[in-house]
Amino acid sequence: MISRKVILPALLLSLVAGLGVSAGAAQTTTAKKKTPASGSRTHRAGKKGSKSSSRQRGQKAPTTDRISEIQTALAKDGSFKGTPNGKWDDSTVDAVKKFQTVHGMNPTGRLDAPTLQKLGLGSTTAGVAAPQTPPGAVSRLSSSKFNSAAEPSTENQR
Repeated sequence: MISRKVILPALLLSLVAGLGVSAGAAQTTTAKKKTPASGSRTHRAGKKGSKSSSRQRGQKAPTTDRISEIQTALAKDGSFKGTPNGKWDDSTVDAVKKFQTVHGMNPTGRLDAPTLQKLGLGSTTAGVAAPQTPPGAVSRLSSSKFNSAAEPSTENQR
């Protein structure tokens, strides 16, 4: 039988060794999470050589022509005073807030689908119904390659 004098120090030694490894791993992980210096680029592990998506998230800012169109619609309503200049400035935000208040909407001053619809500049189905395919567009699902349940396939009938 092994005596307690041998087992107890062996257990303590293995415990201390285990804690030492965990502390070393934690320091390594912390060191990896440091932010890179200005101008340097980092790559994620596992993504080497793959191209990152150039898709931008969020809504794009309206063009100057679109802003002028919005200002013209706000001027027709009487919310915007002045001539349309294509700049999204404080007077345009105030005009949008005034328009939204008059039409019973939350006056945020931001362009959203209901505001554009009330101005007559939005989609007729935005927020009202499911998206529809534009006239003349061909869906991949309705092409001859794919047959719907309503149209029986003639390929296997001879």
